[in-house]
Amino acid sequence: MLQKPLPRRLTTALPPACALLLLAGCGGMDRIDRRLDKLVLDRSAILGTNAAPARREFATGPVDDQQRSSQLEETPPTRNPDASDLFYVQAEAARLEAASVEQRLNAYYEEAGDALNVAVGGDVYGMGEGPDAGNEAADEPAIPDNVMVLDLEAVLAQAQQTGREFLDAQEDYILAAIALLRERHLWGPRFFNDTTLSVAGQGDDGTFDSTLRLINELRLTQRLPAGGEVAARWIVDATEQLRSSATEDYRQSSQLVVDGNIPLLRGAGSVAREDLIQSERDLVYAARRFEEFRREYAVEIASQYFDLLQTAASIRNQQEQLRNLRQTLERQRARQEAGEIALFELSITESSVLSANNRLQGALERYIVDLDSFKIRLGLDPRTPVALAPLDLELNDPVATPSDAAELALLYRLDLQTTRDRVLDARRRVSNARNNILPDLDAFAELGLPTDPDEDEGGLAFDPDSLRYLAGLRFSLPLDREIERLGLRSNQIALERSVRDFERARDQVVVDARSRLRSIEVARFQLILAERQVEINEQRLEEQEIRADEITPQEFVDTNAELLDARNARDAALTDLRVAILRYLRDTGQLRVGRGGEILPLPGMGRIREP
Repeated sequence: MLQKPLPRRLTTALPPACALLLLAGCGGMDRIDRRLDKLVLDRSAILGTNAAPARREFATGPVDDQQRSSQLEETPPTRNPDASDLFYVQAEAARLEAASVEQRLNAYYEEAGDALNVAVGGDVYGMGEGPDAGNEAADEPAIPDNVMVLDLEAVLAQAQQTGREFLDAQEDYILAAIALLRERHLWGPRFFNDTTLSVAGQGDDGTFDSTLRLINELRLTQRLPAGGEVAARWIVDATEQLRSSATEDYRQSSQLVVDGNIPLLRGAGSVAREDLIQSERDLVYAARRFEEFRREYAVEIASQYFDLLQTAASIRNQQEQLRNLRQTLERQRARQEAGEIALFELSITESSVLSANNRLQGALERYIVDLDSFKIRLGLDPRTPVALAPLDLELNDPVATPSDAAELALLYRLDLQTTRDRVLDARRRVSNARNNILPDLDAFAELGLPTDPDEDEGGLAFDPDSLRYLAGLRFSLPLDREIERLGLRSNQIALERSVRDFERARDQVVVDARSRLRSIEVARFQLILAERQVEINEQRLEEQEIRADEITPQEFVDTNAELLDARNARDAALTDLRVAILRYLRDTGQLRVGRGGEILPLPGMGRIREP
């Protein structure tokens, strides 16, 4: 039988410090988030940027019962009905007629609504033989309240707020900061508390003596910068005999222990902090990588924005050509009725009108699909009506030589700096691998201060007379270091490879920078030629309209086609020029992106000349 209930004395053996440790570990996630914010801001400030990721709110709410049961299912349900359970509605013949198809197309375009009208600068419906066919373009349409109008700055800001790619890159940066905080924590003072409750028994002729034992160990550990570790421990040992026949039913003792282990050869020095050093450097690399991504992302989003503006411009060009062809068709129809031209000549213009209308429908569809894809990339709901405003960006052609561009890139490219620093990482790993071949020589020591061993209940009355200590050296000959030598050779090979990677990256940076500068010159030259072609074909069309009675339908059609090609080529050249300048700034390390995603103007920039 038990002498007493589970003893109150055992419960008092737990040191009050356990409660303090419990409270210390309840800082919550807010403390973690504050440390992450500070660390990321500090690293971004080292780069001279104000582009640290904004603080993110991560999902930490409770999981409802349905979600909990679903996530525990070993075989989640799959919806994949048989062919016999599906039904396909086949179109009737009347639905396939041209008028019916065109009506549905216009209905689809109406879904894009006013956003499409704003983009192309006028009405996109009624491209058939309606009463307004052939009229000049209407004035710029008013912007409805339900349409989100985005210029380039707003597009870039939206991309940084809801763009999924940007959020992924932002989280990669935060994860690198988390890895560093984890490593730093390993190098700080760390508290642990272990409590062990055990019951032991021993039988003697069917009679069992049982002992209840409680051991609590509170310890503090600290890694040393040059290798090794020291630890301080407070150990409380309480034992309770559970049978009344026991003479000494309760004993309690405690002791303070300080011990340490310090390597003197293998594992000594900076090699001991390798994980911390690399984590610190990795966060710098992550900051550079995030800033490089922001610049690349801004260029890609801007390029996609430019492409959409170009598609909208091609729609306007196509609309203008269609109006011109319809006007020509009316004149040619009157001439054919007067007997001035043959019927087959009239059919040339009629066929061109149909072809132009077909190309217009394709361009409209392409614009809607591209705009929906763009909205998805921005993280917007594809059903959100969005119209893109004309470009308003301070840019101008740079004045530089290919050598200047290469020198700027070698100085400022963040990815090249990281590649260069990784060579130093590889050299450090070679040094660490050499250290790993050395013999083991460790110094160790231990100092213990117990309570009086003659007392049944020692409490906290430590007895200096019972002090014990231990110190010594431990030496281990490197009789088997084959794996370590193989590791050294592997690291030496990795070093050689990292040097080649840097040389390759350096040479590629030079090539890219020189190429980007030439691309600007090519795009500018193509724009000049395209603008001249537009002028020539516009003058040619004006002269043909003046001499309409002398011009054949084929000549009208050819002129309109060449004018359309020239205008599209001009718009494409302008887009290429805009993209080429941004890529030049990016690949020479001169592009700067603000906290909100906007492209920051550099001193000396002017405005791109519109056609």
